[in-house]
Amino acid sequence: MERLIIDTHAHIFPSKIATKAVKNIGNFYGIEMDGSGEIDYLLEHGKKAGVTHFIVCSSATTSAQVHSINEFILREISDKNNVFGLGALHPDLSDEELDAAIDFITSNNLIGVKLHPDFQRFNIDDKAAYRIYERCEGKLPILFHTGDERYDFSAPQRLAKVAKDFPNLKCIGAHFGGYSRWAEIDCYLGLDNVYFDTSSALFKLTPKDAKDMIEKLGEDKFMFGVDFPMWEHSEEMERFEKLGLTETQKDKILFKNAIKFYGLEKLLK
Repeated sequence: MERLIIDTHAHIFPSKIATKAVKNIGNFYGIEMDGSGEIDYLLEHGKKAGVTHFIVCSSATTSAQVHSINEFILREISDKNNVFGLGALHPDLSDEELDAAIDFITSNNLIGVKLHPDFQRFNIDDKAAYRIYERCEGKLPILFHTGDERYDFSAPQRLAKVAKDFPNLKCIGAHFGGYSRWAEIDCYLGLDNVYFDTSSALFKLTPKDAKDMIEKLGEDKFMFGVDFPMWEHSEEMERFEKLGLTETQKDKILFKNAIKFYGLEKLLK
């Protein structure tokens, strides 16, 4: 198989709020951002960097946003054969609303769910969120924002607890499993259902530290992600290439692991 490059972690926003959303994200993380959060910008700049496929999402900061976000993601990807979507959920949804949202996600072939506990203000292992995991286990993978030393909502230990409580729930701990809390990642060792992406980590980690973490947690468990619009694809590819990985490791992280994790074999044909 020729080498593909799949960006497994990209946020997109409707045109009318894209500029404001990008600014707010930059303010939240203290990172200067001046790009667009629209899908056309994502595809244009990703293609220039050699990225061939994208997995897009948007976080629902309130339960009232869930349906409109899911409709937006579906609408944005419906005419694109190289873009796949993750649906939004929120712990504040009623049981009836949660069932309806998951039915919408699965019936429209969105390939998973994105949760951002820091934005959504819930602990990953909060019992209210367990209703989500019960319904997604064995059905929908979940991409979790994980780790931020300013908060405890998305602490690595919380994701590890959920992974143990739901052994058939496929989880991705974004940002090498713990944005700015990488000293705690040993809690993931031995958890077969927890995977990771490279997004919003390579700008902080040294190439050696990043490579050591990949080899510690397992090269079969990492997927390439940019966290667009926080970073440009060209700069993330440049950082990735500095890790000193073998060609076999690169192939796994750039596309093979994502294809296997999300079951994209048929969708990529």
